[in-house]
Amino acid sequence: MQPPMGNERPPSATPGRPVSAFVPGAGLAPPPPFGAAAPRAPFVPPGAPPPQVAAFPAAPFAAAAPAAVPGYRGPPPQQGPFGAGPPQQGPFASRPPPQGPFASAPSQQSPFATAPPPQSPFSSAPPPQGPFASAPPPFRPPPSLAQPQSPTGSAMAPPSAYVRPPSIQSQPPPMQGYYSGPPPANTQFQMSRPAFQQPVQTMPPPPMGPSATFGNQAAYPITGPPTGATLQSLVEDFQSLSVSSAPGSLDPGVDVKGLPRPLDGDEEPVKVLEAFPLNCHPRFFRLTTHAIPASQSLVSRWHLPLGVVVHPLAESPDGEVPVVNFGTAGVIRCRRCRTYVNPYATFTDAGRKWRCNLCTLLNDVPGEYFCALDASGRRYDTDQRPELSKGTIEFVAPTEYMVRPPMPPSYFFLIDVSVSAVRSGLLEVVAKTIKSCLDDLPGFPRTQIGFLTFDSTLHFHNFKSSLSQPQMMVVADLDDVFLPLPDDLLVNLVDSRHVVESFLDSLPNMFQDNVNVESALGPALKAAFMVMGQIGGKLLVFQSTLPSLGIGRLRLRGDDVRAYGTDKEHTLRVPEDTFYKQMAAEFTKNQIAVDIFSFSDKYCDIASLGSLAKYTGGQVYYYPSFQAVTHGNKLKHELSRDLTRETAWESVMRIRCGKGVRFTTYHGHFMLRSTDLLALPAVDSDKAFAMQFSLEETLMTTQTVYFQLALLYTSSSGERRIRVHTAAAPVVTDLSEMYRQADTGAIVSLLSRIAVENSLSDKLDSVRQQLQLKLVRSLKEYRNLYAVQHRIGGRLIYPESLRFLPLYILSICKCLALRGGYADVSLDERCAAGFSMMILPVKRLLNFIYPSLYRVDEVLVTEPDRINGSLKRLPLTLQCLDTGGIYLLDDGFTFIVWLGRMLAPELVNNILGVSLANFPDLSKIQLRECDNEYSRNFMKVVRTLREKDPSCYQLSRVVRQGEQPREGFLLLSNLVEDQIAGTSSYMDWILQIHRQTQS
Repeated sequence: MQPPMGNERPPSATPGRPVSAFVPGAGLAPPPPFGAAAPRAPFVPPGAPPPQVAAFPAAPFAAAAPAAVPGYRGPPPQQGPFGAGPPQQGPFASRPPPQGPFASAPSQQSPFATAPPPQSPFSSAPPPQGPFASAPPPFRPPPSLAQPQSPTGSAMAPPSAYVRPPSIQSQPPPMQGYYSGPPPANTQFQMSRPAFQQPVQTMPPPPMGPSATFGNQAAYPITGPPTGATLQSLVEDFQSLSVSSAPGSLDPGVDVKGLPRPLDGDEEPVKVLEAFPLNCHPRFFRLTTHAIPASQSLVSRWHLPLGVVVHPLAESPDGEVPVVNFGTAGVIRCRRCRTYVNPYATFTDAGRKWRCNLCTLLNDVPGEYFCALDASGRRYDTDQRPELSKGTIEFVAPTEYMVRPPMPPSYFFLIDVSVSAVRSGLLEVVAKTIKSCLDDLPGFPRTQIGFLTFDSTLHFHNFKSSLSQPQMMVVADLDDVFLPLPDDLLVNLVDSRHVVESFLDSLPNMFQDNVNVESALGPALKAAFMVMGQIGGKLLVFQSTLPSLGIGRLRLRGDDVRAYGTDKEHTLRVPEDTFYKQMAAEFTKNQIAVDIFSFSDKYCDIASLGSLAKYTGGQVYYYPSFQAVTHGNKLKHELSRDLTRETAWESVMRIRCGKGVRFTTYHGHFMLRSTDLLALPAVDSDKAFAMQFSLEETLMTTQTVYFQLALLYTSSSGERRIRVHTAAAPVVTDLSEMYRQADTGAIVSLLSRIAVENSLSDKLDSVRQQLQLKLVRSLKEYRNLYAVQHRIGGRLIYPESLRFLPLYILSICKCLALRGGYADVSLDERCAAGFSMMILPVKRLLNFIYPSLYRVDEVLVTEPDRINGSLKRLPLTLQCLDTGGIYLLDDGFTFIVWLGRMLAPELVNNILGVSLANFPDLSKIQLRECDNEYSRNFMKVVRTLREKDPSCYQLSRVVRQGEQPREGFLLLSNLVEDQIAGTSSYMDWILQIHRQTQS
């Protein structure tokens, strides 16, 4: 029985958007000759009554006041620096100021008021700060702003409170995120980064009159829940980069220091909450552009993915997520589209009915949920009900949302005990880590646990509570697997705690003399399915040898050099045997999630094994050439995190959207049960998903599109819950507005997932070309918006919101999953990186493709409390590395500690605790704290970076300058701004993109 989470949509439509009544040249006075002269009063004969100013109901730049709508709580009046004066009279009267990030500056008290001037691109405020403000071109207002002429030839009246443009400063202050400052030794890059102010958010448009519906600008009458605000038009915010060189010069004409770099990491689009304060936080839900196109023609000109990145169980920035229990009333949902009640739902009929914001159906309000409305149509208890005031909420699900009693949290461990696992120390680390986590496993006292070990045979373990020691039973028949015991293979942890601990204590010694090199993983998976099938839970597989016996055995295929560059290249990155995908489907059907821990020092076919995690909502952990001394701490931390983090069990997830929009493709680790229902046997706070949507209609008829993500799951305490995230976005008719509201992090996250999936059916070179083509087409389309109004020859034009997109796409092309060919990255490492990129949240993904580089030797003499604030990110280029410094590169999975050739030996000895002269093999060095100030501060830096994100643990690798080949594949390959192994440098990439946008 499927939980009632249907997503039916009615084939109805709503009235279209109102159209402005613009009459060119009607009633327009010529502009005053010298600025703000007082308007002349008309001549009045003596004794005649004063003239009456005619009303202009459809004035060119006026908008009628919105009508009051019952059931809607209007937004509070906007408070600006000029106060709220009385409304103006006459043809230049303005409507109430719009709300949101696109709101214009407050209008003046009169059309020709002189004090104080508004803050706009035409005022005397500092000019727009862009990444390349060192040599800005002189400002030229668009022709539509300079002297717009009506078709009849009369000049248009000047805008209210028009202020003469100021002179452009020669050296505006630099932007945050752009590398400028005093260079370190032997570098040409600078370090200081003043605070960045986004022109889009902090600079209102010029007061061009109170037009609400002008040109191609969408109209938003305030007649319902907040739908955004009037769009910023006429004056566009864009950035440009000079790429012109002098004739005959070898200089490419690009200021390398001025190239935009994301040195502050991910920027969450929190400004969206100013326009839509009832939305869920962007940490849970991020659109690629927070401006939905109104037509298919706009979509075709967008060229970038149109979608959303969701992180349903992310840590809430506001603390705990509110939990609502409706009790006997049941969960309040729309009876047609099954949308949950949310802050954008409106109430009417004195509170007896509520209107669904997705499908507009009028629903009855249950008697237990009834509340009267105030004069504005707002429920009196809105502020007391989180589901009506919060964008993120959890509902306690009643019994009709359960197809069976809630399952207990169950953990079953499938452990390879072949000779490679024994010799590497894997068994000892795994056993000790599991034992240390027994007290912290979620679900106490309902938690279930079980173990199965295997090599060429299967070893079952009886954990009956009455036993003092576990009993091991061996099954050698791999073709017909059976369970030697009907029960006691998966037991309650509380009842059998002493037996489980006894088993974990004896596990390392139990197989210490094992010399078996075979692996019967396939039969072991079938046995685990027989044990867990009735309950479900999480299956953790520890694999150190390529499966070689029984069903699911795999062959060596990763060394086929001839396949690279051909049409058969992608076959190396897809599962060889369909057995693993079929098993994943069976696991998902029975609510079993699979996590893969792979430790082989040789090829182990991650492409095939990873499909178990891909289709069950699991995760792939890869430890190449595992040795307990080197990798033990990383495995201990990641296994502990996997076992103890809060997990949502037997989950299903669905995303709903308003009329005119539908979701088409989904990206991540899940099984698609129906067209829009994602099956997730287990999901946690470390996993994100991406979806793409398209327009169902040629022309959108709504002003706002609403989205609602619902995750139905069982908590570890055994309670069935529904986590709901609701968001709204305005519909726009202006392509520049889509670019202005673009979210680089969401776009990069979606593009990377699409690229990884495309690599499973195409050559890597073709995938990289597709990424470049998307970038070129989008920037070319954006350039065409300004090619007529502005002289932009020799300049690369891009929107301020996407200033980092070229570098991020270059970084995707150079990441582990898509980099180079056969000789650049091992096949297992490439596949493991691809599986990780499919589930990483936006912040971790951006740090993975564009790692953080710090110089740490300069902060070793800093006080420990100030170390965190002293770390400054550097551009990823070799020119930033000083031969006398220590640098640390962090990609979220690994720490690369780079030691300069001219570094003082005493400093190295203090930090590492060993002398490099007596310790030539740096691959075996383990970072540890020594008894000196330098070592303590260095380890403080390492701990500070690890504490920023507890979901990962970086493995430390030490490399010396000039140490080849380790320096090449550990550090130099991550310097994505340099030209390495035939790839473009950042400067060459910009020149190449610029040439293609002009072609």
